[in-house]
Amino acid sequence: MTRESAGEPGADDGDSVVYDLAAECTAEDVERNRPYLAEINGIVDYGVFVDLSESVSGLVHESVLEGTFAVGDELVVELESVRDNGDMAFEPVDIAEYTLENIAHDYALTGTDRLKANIGDQIHLEGKVVQVKQTAGPTIFHVADEYGVVPCAAFEEAGVRAYPATEVGDVVRVTGTPERREGSIQIEVDGLSKLEDEDADEASDRLEDALEERAEPHDVEPLIDWPAFEKLRPNLREVAKLLRRTVLEGRPIRVRHHADGDGMCAAVPVQIALERFIADVHEDENAPRHLIKRLPAKAPFYEMEDATRDLNFALEDREKHGQQLPLLLMLDNGSTAEDVPAYETLAHYDIPIAVVDHHHPDPDAVEDLLDAHVNPYLHDEDYRITTGMCCVELARMIYPDLGDELQHVPAVAGLSDRSKADAMDDYLELASEEGYDEDRLQDLSEALDYAAFWLRYNSGDQLIQDLLQIDSADEDRHRELVSFFADRAREEVDEQLDAAMPHLEHEDLDNGAHLYRIDVENYAHRFTYPAPGKTTGEIHDRKIEETGDPVITVGYGPDFAVLRSDGVRLDIPNMVSELEEEVPGGGVSGGGHLVVGSIKFVKGKREDVIDALVEKMEDAEIDEALSSAAPIDD
Repeated sequence: MTRESAGEPGADDGDSVVYDLAAECTAEDVERNRPYLAEINGIVDYGVFVDLSESVSGLVHESVLEGTFAVGDELVVELESVRDNGDMAFEPVDIAEYTLENIAHDYALTGTDRLKANIGDQIHLEGKVVQVKQTAGPTIFHVADEYGVVPCAAFEEAGVRAYPATEVGDVVRVTGTPERREGSIQIEVDGLSKLEDEDADEASDRLEDALEERAEPHDVEPLIDWPAFEKLRPNLREVAKLLRRTVLEGRPIRVRHHADGDGMCAAVPVQIALERFIADVHEDENAPRHLIKRLPAKAPFYEMEDATRDLNFALEDREKHGQQLPLLLMLDNGSTAEDVPAYETLAHYDIPIAVVDHHHPDPDAVEDLLDAHVNPYLHDEDYRITTGMCCVELARMIYPDLGDELQHVPAVAGLSDRSKADAMDDYLELASEEGYDEDRLQDLSEALDYAAFWLRYNSGDQLIQDLLQIDSADEDRHRELVSFFADRAREEVDEQLDAAMPHLEHEDLDNGAHLYRIDVENYAHRFTYPAPGKTTGEIHDRKIEETGDPVITVGYGPDFAVLRSDGVRLDIPNMVSELEEEVPGGGVSGGGHLVVGSIKFVKGKREDVIDALVEKMEDAEIDEALSSAAPIDD
């Protein structure tokens, strides 16, 4: 038996034609009374099994065979019959000389948007591999097309990697059958092949165009009319598009936020918006749980401890679950030079970083390390536009159906950060329309701070959602929980101040301001609520009410000081920069706003740093237009 390929020199027009199916061809491509080239893949007593393609195989019964055969031998066969269960039987064709004609599969592609309508039917899908997970059974390829992401289960043998040459980022064609698996839709793979050359380019262009279109944020009207905020909207749209694109690409998202009321008012709406968008995009019902993680950060910057922990978890997830490395979203944090070492750590792995913050930024230090940055200071605004206010609008751009659940959240964020923005009246009115009067909002703010303290490094997802009444339908539990936490918080603040206030030191500064100082390390309860920053803030608020004059309050420990001022323009970020130069060996660092901030230094230089700090406070400008607009960072 001899053969020649169709179209090659020497092919005889009189030769018989035998058809050679491409690897991706299916049973639909096999016709009766047509000879096909097959390869023997198994020999049994009752015949031989042959493969015509990756997904087309069948039996040639021993009753129609002559001679001896070995695995790997080629055989020309015709289709004899197809049983009700789909099993195919072939019979040999005696052709001495033939030319081969290649048969490619004529694909009618089915998108992930039509999987439910094709349950149990074989389909063809083209997309990009975004995750490869090896289980104890099949290999699960998560494939993203123009409409969504679907898990595709390919089985070689238990625990053995199927299609080992296929990696994350490959553009592939999948042939298989959509089936329901524990509430999700999964494609049972019959064949999977990597697209090459023009086919890959065409599919990639199609997928990229669709991804760009779907990543566009929703055009939503802001909750209130606020000209100052409008300056930030283009940057927020940029972040919204980046986050939506990240979801469409199947990349995980790790959210880090400051562990206080404003930080949680920022992070929780974005988390829920992303979870709902992920659920819309991914056929795997567990995708929202696996693809977004929210974690609080105690420090007012991204600590190396947090960064290395985040990176380690990401690398482990890549190794164990085949995930891509995540995007990092920093909220109510992340705009200063103190964040740079942690960002540079992630840069070694090309992890994208987006920041939404309202603390005084150092753009020269961080901009080159960020993929997107939203901060009111970048638009000649300030901290009165809180991160929570920004992120409520960000969440609505990502998933607008969430909007009705969020109308009270900007007011909570503003009260948590004591924002004196002109827009607070509008936000309070908006919250009032939803049944949240100012007392209830204040209780909620206190409850969030209290919960954040005891949660420490835990996200407390369900607890915080119940407190904020977002994605939580139990109104009675929400009210009881808020009331309980707020009452406990106030009781513990009173206990702390009863112990601390007798040790408060007071002096009148030359500029007319009152200065109050307290050693919170020695004269306040440690390791309990409220923390040093909150303790300092509560003392500060009481002295403002008591004096009615400009007030500066400093709470200090062995190697830190927290600052609050009312009616005094301290410009704390600038003071920190000056102290770095003026106190050699002091190890001074820190930051904050014009009237609120924190400073760190080495223990042995505490007296020098505090003395230099007081001198600067003596020279600070009295500005009664300024009031305590944000809580101190712990």
